[in-house]
Amino acid sequence: MKYKHLFGPVASRRLGISLGIDLIPHKTCNFNCIYCECGENPPLFNERKEYINVREVVEELKEYLVNNPRPDYITFSGSGEPTLNSGIGFLINEIKKLTDIKVCVITNSSTLMYEEVRKELLNADLVMPSLNGVFESSYLKIDRPNGNLKLADIIEGIKKFSNEFSGEIFLEIFMIEGINDTKEELEEFVRVIKELKVTKVQLNSLDRPAPVS
Repeated sequence: MKYKHLFGPVASRRLGISLGIDLIPHKTCNFNCIYCECGENPPLFNERKEYINVREVVEELKEYLVNNPRPDYITFSGSGEPTLNSGIGFLINEIKKLTDIKVCVITNSSTLMYEEVRKELLNADLVMPSLNGVFESSYLKIDRPNGNLKLADIIEGIKKFSNEFSGEIFLEIFMIEGINDTKEELEEFVRVIKELKVTKVQLNSLDRPAPVS
Protein backbone atom coordinates (compact mmCIF):
# COMPACT_ATOMS: atom_id res chain seq x y z
CA MET A 1 0.00 0.00 0.00
CA LYS A 2 1.24 3.49 -0.84
CA TYR A 3 0.78 5.83 2.10
CA LYS A 4 -0.19 9.50 1.78
CA HIS A 5 0.45 10.54 5.38
CA LEU A 6 2.92 8.00 6.81
CA PHE A 7 6.64 8.03 6.00
CA GLY A 8 9.55 5.80 6.93
CA PRO A 9 10.13 4.06 9.16
CA VAL A 10 13.50 5.73 9.55
CA ALA A 11 16.46 4.99 11.79
CA SER A 12 16.49 7.94 14.18
CA ARG A 13 19.50 8.91 16.29
CA ARG A 14 17.12 9.80 19.12
CA LEU A 15 14.14 7.47 18.75
CA GLY A 16 15.40 4.20 17.29
CA ILE A 17 13.06 3.02 14.50
CA SER A 18 10.53 5.80 13.99
CA LEU A 19 7.39 5.71 11.83
CA GLY A 20 6.56 9.26 10.80
CA ILE A 21 3.19 10.95 10.44
CA ASP A 22 2.97 14.16 8.40
CA LEU A 23 -0.21 16.05 9.31
CA ILE A 24 0.20 19.10 7.10
CA PRO A 25 0.97 20.05 3.48
CA HIS A 26 4.61 20.70 2.59
CA LYS A 27 6.14 23.66 4.48
CA THR A 28 2.97 24.58 6.35
CA CYS A 29 4.62 26.26 9.31
CA ASN A 30 4.59 29.41 11.43
CA PHE A 31 8.40 29.49 11.54
CA ASN A 32 10.84 29.85 8.65
CA CYS A 33 13.93 28.49 10.40
CA ILE A 34 17.25 29.21 8.76
CA TYR A 35 18.33 25.56 9.20
CA CYS A 36 15.11 23.85 7.97
CA GLU A 37 15.74 20.83 5.76
CA CYS A 38 12.47 21.55 3.91
CA GLY A 39 13.72 24.88 2.55
CA GLU A 40 12.11 28.31 2.61
CA ASN A 41 8.40 28.60 3.39
CA PRO A 42 6.92 32.08 3.02
CA PRO A 43 4.08 32.83 3.55
CA LEU A 44 3.92 31.73 7.19
CA PHE A 45 0.82 29.90 8.42
CA ASN A 46 -0.51 30.32 11.95
CA GLU A 47 -4.08 29.01 11.66
CA ARG A 48 -5.00 25.73 13.37
CA LYS A 49 -7.31 23.59 11.27
CA GLU A 50 -7.55 20.03 9.97
CA TYR A 51 -5.09 20.42 7.10
CA ILE A 52 -4.98 16.65 6.63
CA ASN A 53 -7.96 14.39 7.37
CA VAL A 54 -6.85 12.56 10.51
CA ARG A 55 -9.33 9.72 9.92
CA GLU A 56 -7.40 8.89 6.76
CA VAL A 57 -4.28 8.64 8.91
CA VAL A 58 -6.03 6.22 11.29
CA GLU A 59 -6.91 3.92 8.37
CA GLU A 60 -3.34 4.01 7.05
CA LEU A 61 -2.00 3.20 10.51
CA LYS A 62 -4.35 0.24 10.89
CA GLU A 63 -3.08 -1.20 7.62
CA TYR A 64 0.56 -0.47 8.44
CA LEU A 65 0.49 -2.05 11.89
CA VAL A 66 -1.00 -5.28 10.56
CA ASN A 67 1.46 -5.71 7.69
CA ASN A 68 4.80 -4.27 8.84
CA PRO A 69 7.40 -4.71 11.61
CA ARG A 70 6.80 -2.82 14.82
CA PRO A 71 8.58 0.57 15.13
CA ASP A 72 9.90 1.95 18.42
CA TYR A 73 7.96 5.20 18.03
CA ILE A 74 5.15 6.69 16.00
CA THR A 75 6.32 10.26 15.50
CA PHE A 76 4.48 13.41 14.47
CA SER A 77 6.99 15.31 12.39
CA GLY A 78 7.52 15.89 8.66
CA SER A 79 7.32 18.99 6.53
CA GLY A 80 6.08 21.66 8.95
CA GLU A 81 4.55 22.20 12.40
CA PRO A 82 2.32 19.20 13.25
CA THR A 83 0.40 20.90 16.06
CA LEU A 84 -1.13 23.29 13.52
CA ASN A 85 -3.40 20.37 12.59
CA SER A 86 -6.37 20.70 14.94
CA GLY A 87 -6.95 16.94 14.80
CA ILE A 88 -3.66 15.93 16.44
CA GLY A 89 -5.25 15.27 19.84
CA PHE A 90 -7.92 13.01 18.32
CA LEU A 91 -5.25 11.12 16.40
CA ILE A 92 -3.00 10.60 19.43
CA ASN A 93 -5.97 9.14 21.31
CA GLU A 94 -6.85 6.86 18.37
CA ILE A 95 -3.26 5.59 18.17
CA LYS A 96 -3.46 4.70 21.86
CA LYS A 97 -6.51 2.56 21.08
CA LEU A 98 -4.71 0.75 18.27
CA THR A 99 -1.30 0.00 19.82
CA ASP A 100 1.02 0.41 22.78
CA ILE A 101 3.81 1.79 20.57
CA LYS A 102 5.11 5.02 22.06
CA VAL A 103 3.96 8.30 20.52
CA CYS A 104 6.35 11.23 20.01
CA VAL A 105 5.50 14.79 18.95
CA ILE A 106 8.28 16.99 17.56
CA THR A 107 7.20 20.63 17.77
CA ASN A 108 8.68 24.09 17.38
CA SER A 109 6.85 25.01 20.65
CA SER A 110 4.91 27.87 19.04
CA THR A 111 1.45 26.52 19.91
CA LEU A 112 2.18 25.39 23.48
CA MET A 113 0.98 28.79 24.68
CA TYR A 114 -2.56 27.60 23.86
CA GLU A 115 -4.31 25.56 26.54
CA GLU A 116 -6.17 23.41 23.99
CA VAL A 117 -2.92 22.34 22.34
CA ARG A 118 -1.32 21.41 25.65
CA LYS A 119 -4.36 19.28 26.48
CA GLU A 120 -4.25 17.59 23.07
CA LEU A 121 -0.66 16.45 23.63
CA LEU A 122 -1.12 15.04 27.14
CA ASN A 123 -1.55 11.44 25.94
CA ALA A 124 1.74 11.41 24.02
CA ASP A 125 4.69 9.57 25.57
CA LEU A 126 7.42 11.96 24.46
CA VAL A 127 7.29 15.58 23.33
CA MET A 128 10.34 17.25 21.81
CA PRO A 129 9.86 21.03 21.85
CA SER A 130 12.51 23.36 20.46
CA LEU A 131 13.84 26.57 21.98
CA ASN A 132 16.55 28.06 19.80
CA GLY A 133 16.92 31.42 21.46
CA VAL A 134 16.15 33.01 24.80
CA PHE A 135 17.09 36.46 23.53
CA GLU A 136 14.65 38.11 21.13
CA SER A 137 17.41 38.84 18.61
CA SER A 138 18.47 35.19 18.38
CA TYR A 139 14.88 33.95 18.21
CA LEU A 140 14.07 36.26 15.33
CA LYS A 141 17.29 35.52 13.44
CA ILE A 142 17.10 31.71 13.75
CA ASP A 143 13.37 30.93 13.75
CA ARG A 144 12.10 33.82 11.59
CA PRO A 145 8.60 33.41 13.08
CA ASN A 146 5.16 34.61 12.14
CA GLY A 147 4.94 38.18 13.44
CA ASN A 148 2.19 37.31 15.93
CA LEU A 149 4.40 34.87 17.86
CA LYS A 150 6.29 36.35 20.80
CA LEU A 151 9.26 34.63 22.44
CA ALA A 152 8.03 35.28 25.99
CA ASP A 153 4.71 33.56 25.20
CA ILE A 154 6.51 30.56 23.72
CA ILE A 155 8.77 30.13 26.76
CA GLU A 156 5.77 30.45 29.07
CA GLY A 157 3.93 27.82 27.00
CA ILE A 158 6.81 25.36 27.33
CA LYS A 159 6.91 26.03 31.06
CA LYS A 160 3.18 25.40 31.50
CA PHE A 161 3.31 22.24 29.40
CA SER A 162 6.27 20.89 31.35
CA ASN A 163 4.24 21.26 34.54
CA GLU A 164 1.14 19.58 33.08
CA PHE A 165 2.68 16.72 31.08
CA SER A 166 3.48 13.38 32.74
CA GLY A 167 5.54 11.94 29.87
CA GLU A 168 9.11 12.69 28.81
CA ILE A 169 10.20 16.04 27.40
CA PHE A 170 13.43 16.37 25.40
CA LEU A 171 14.12 20.08 24.94
CA GLU A 172 15.96 20.72 21.67
CA ILE A 173 18.26 23.69 21.15
CA PHE A 174 19.83 24.33 17.75
CA MET A 175 23.19 25.94 18.41
CA ILE A 176 24.62 28.32 15.80
CA GLU A 177 28.04 29.85 16.27
CA GLY A 178 27.91 33.60 16.58
CA ILE A 179 24.13 33.81 17.10
CA ASN A 180 22.90 32.03 20.22
CA ASP A 181 26.16 30.86 21.80
CA THR A 182 27.31 34.01 23.58
CA LYS A 183 28.19 33.72 27.26
CA GLU A 184 25.23 35.95 28.16
CA GLU A 185 22.70 33.90 26.20
CA LEU A 186 24.07 30.56 27.44
CA GLU A 187 23.65 31.81 31.00
CA GLU A 188 20.07 32.82 30.19
CA PHE A 189 19.44 29.39 28.63
CA VAL A 190 20.54 27.80 31.91
CA ARG A 191 18.25 30.08 33.92
CA VAL A 192 15.23 29.33 31.71
CA ILE A 193 15.88 25.59 31.56
CA LYS A 194 16.05 25.39 35.36
CA GLU A 195 12.45 26.64 35.40
CA LEU A 196 11.32 23.80 33.12
CA LYS A 197 10.60 20.19 34.04
CA VAL A 198 12.35 18.43 31.18
CA THR A 199 13.85 14.95 30.94
CA LYS A 200 16.89 16.05 28.97
CA VAL A 201 18.27 18.88 26.87
CA GLN A 202 19.60 18.09 23.41
CA LEU A 203 22.04 20.46 21.71
CA ASN A 204 21.75 20.10 17.94
CA SER A 205 23.93 21.17 15.04
CA LEU A 206 23.43 21.06 11.27
CA ASP A 207 23.52 17.61 9.66
CA ARG A 208 21.72 18.40 6.37
CA PRO A 209 21.71 21.13 3.72
CA ALA A 210 20.04 24.34 4.92
CA PRO A 211 18.26 27.15 3.04
CA VAL A 212 20.61 29.76 4.55
CA SER A 213 24.38 29.39 4.19
